[in-house]
Amino acid sequence: MEILLTGGAGFIGSAVADRLVASGHRVRVLDALLPAVHPDGAAGVTLPPEVEFVHGDVRDAATVERALRGVDAVCHQAAMVGLGLDLDDAPQYVSCNELGTAVLLAAMARGGVRQLVLAGSMVVYGEGRYDCPEHGVVAPGPRLESELAAGRFEPPCPYCGTALRAGLTTEDAPADPRNVYASTKLAQEHLAAAWARATGGTVTSLRYHNVYGPRMPRDTPYAGVASIFRSALAAGRPPRVFEDGGQRRDFVHVADVAAANELALAALATRPPGSARAYNTGSGQVHTVGELAATLAAAGGGPAPVVTGEYRLGDVRHITADSHRLRTELGWRPAVAFEAGVAEFAAAPTRGAAPTRGAATPTRAAAAPSSDFR
Repeated sequence: MEILLTGGAGFIGSAVADRLVASGHRVRVLDALLPAVHPDGAAGVTLPPEVEFVHGDVRDAATVERALRGVDAVCHQAAMVGLGLDLDDAPQYVSCNELGTAVLLAAMARGGVRQLVLAGSMVVYGEGRYDCPEHGVVAPGPRLESELAAGRFEPPCPYCGTALRAGLTTEDAPADPRNVYASTKLAQEHLAAAWARATGGTVTSLRYHNVYGPRMPRDTPYAGVASIFRSALAAGRPPRVFEDGGQRRDFVHVADVAAANELALAALATRPPGSARAYNTGSGQVHTVGELAATLAAAGGGPAPVVTGEYRLGDVRHITADSHRLRTELGWRPAVAFEAGVAEFAAAPTRGAAPTRGAATPTRAAAAPSSDFR
């Protein structure tokens, strides 16, 4: 299969490129190599030699049309990630994620390319699943700064105030994007679904949970909590854990995410024309942010984490994946266990990046990680 991989020079994209090439696919990468993410330009890109590289922006229609020539399917990883709490950043998020996707889809429609795998995100759900003993499944209200400042991090039942029990989120959960980035990721899915209906194409959205592994960017708003913890340990500092460290997440290794992309691409041809399908892409194992920090510190022989009580209004408390649909329909199984993956990551190379806009300043903190970056 001839595959166009947008954003293929990035953290997840390069892992997907490795996987596809190893399986015998022909891969063309389109990447803008933005300095905020790739400060070393092409010199810092790690891709198999068989990959054809096109330097260009997914928002440029002429470049996208050239990159699409002769391809059978598109794997769309290009996106601006982060919280996007500062509304001054909203135009840039919308431009990169929504306009970029729209330009790509329009070019695919003109060029007759009808198969798409989209890098989605868990952030479209907002908070995860919660159960109240009296009211059943409920959606907690917005997190209040007064509650967070007082150290009350668990969301109560919006009807009776009772403590809630967190559970696994399925793809049928209602969307509730709670920051600018999340809103643009949901918009990407809607645009792709509209494209599929209009063209008879097929689209699969892989809603990534917390992806970690080699080549993560470091010391940047795009890094994610795992990489920021690792950078602290590399500098001899303890990881700073927000809230009380009890935030539940699903940490999935980038190699498993790459495998999910390969399976999703292979399955596109079997799907009904005009269809769109979303899949949670998570390990199925629940771990807390505090547990991640402690496991990473132990694996790297660094100082123990410090729980700070700091917080971000844009973060959610608990979000974990029910990935049953991906396992049963596409036959995907995560191969990298949490402890082994974190131990590998503790010693694996990461990528440097220059500071840039795109992440909010944390409340009562400086240089804070978000646990919600994919």
